[in-house]
Parts: sequence; structure tokens; C-alpha cells
Amino acid sequence: MKLIHVVQHTAAEYLGLIEDHLEGRGVRFRYHRPFAGRAPLPPPAALEDGLILLGGGGWGSAGTRDLPSLAAEVELTRTCLERGRPVVGIGLGAQILALAAGGRSQRAPLVFEIETATRTNESALEGYLPASYPLALYQRDLPLPPAQAEILARDAKGRPALWQAGERALGFAGHPGIKVAMVEDLVMEARDPPENVEAGLARLRAVQRSIEDALVPIMTGLVARMGWMAP
Repeated sequence: MKLIHVVQHTAAEYLGLIEDHLEGRGVRFRYHRPFAGRAPLPPPAALEDGLILLGGGGWGSAGTRDLPSLAAEVELTRTCLERGRPVVGIGLGAQILALAAGGRSQRAPLVFEIETATRTNESALEGYLPASYPLALYQRDLPLPPAQAEILARDAKGRPALWQAGERALGFAGHPGIKVAMVEDLVMEARDPPENVEAGLARLRAVQRSIEDALVPIMTGLVARMGWMAP
């Protein structure tokens, strides 16, 4: 069975709806929580099947409130890219992937926004990426993918919503498997919550079913692209 190592940056944000899709395909996953002082970052040799880097709530990567383990995670991700290992970055994880792949991150305040992502390439995620899908953003700072990255989807402001660096590395600006309860917990643990939280939660509740529906083809394409299909 495949074993994916998942780096978690805050207690509130985990794989969410993605867990069921991996379990349903016989793909195992193991969480690493460096922020808790337990389950430190996995060694590169353990990442044969892949690495998922999750979001970070109020943590960022552009100098305002950087993730404490940022440098170590960028180096770990760079090693995965050099070895051709599958990497998926979500939110802050996409910023880490951008830095490791030769891109940058841009300073931006902590926001909670619900937008729509629009596909820019019909063959994205093996052709399974929906033409449009809900994009839930809870993050500080923004990823700036390297010039050679392929942009697979953009948000309403024209920013990369999903991009690919190499054959098996994908950066998601928002969490494709987000749950309302995850955001509620992120808000409760935040030192300085983003603005318009109640309006954002109402909007998220309204599109939660659409997020679940969009995740079905997204995970089909993601699992195929990453080579996680069980034999």
C-alpha cells in the first residue's frame, strides 16, 4: 500500500474531506506535527510515495509571521522535487512548494475568502479538473510559482489557484477538501482573526456541497497524476 506523509502546521487544519478519498483507494497517510513537538518532519528517504504540505492558519512564509519550520520544510520539499517524489502543497504548503521549486512568496494579510477557480487547461489533472470549482482561502501570504510552472486554474483576480511544477508536484491555493468546522477551529485558535469571518462562514456553508462534489473528480485526477492508485 502507498503511504503518504502529511505535514500539519496547525491543529485545526488537516486533510479534511481528502481523508475519505485516500482511504477509499487504499492509500495510507501519516501526519507529522512539528508544531506540537511530536512526529517531526519525515526523513527524505521515507517519502518514496509522496509528501503533502498543509495550510498553516495564521502562519506565512514572506516575512511577517513565518512558519517556525519553514526553512527545514523548504529544504525537504526541494529534495523531494530533485528525486521526483510526489508533492502536494495546500495553502501555506503551496507557498513552501513555490519556494522549493524556485519561485517566491508574496506578503499578504491573513484572509478568509470564498471565490471561484476557473480551469485554464482542459487536460489539467488528467482531464478531471472541473471547469470551475469553489475556492476556499484561509491563509497569510501568497505563493508565486516559478516561471516554468504550468498554471492549471486561476481565481477571480487572475492569481494561480492550482499550478504544477514538474511531473508530480501540485500547488493548491485553497484547501480542496475543507470543512466548515475546520475554519471555525482556525478562527478560534487565531491571535488576530481575519475580517468578515461570519460572512465567510455563511458563504462556505452555502458552497460546502459544491466543494464535496468538485473534490470527487479532483481527487480522481490527483491520485492518477501522483501515481497513488493501488495496484
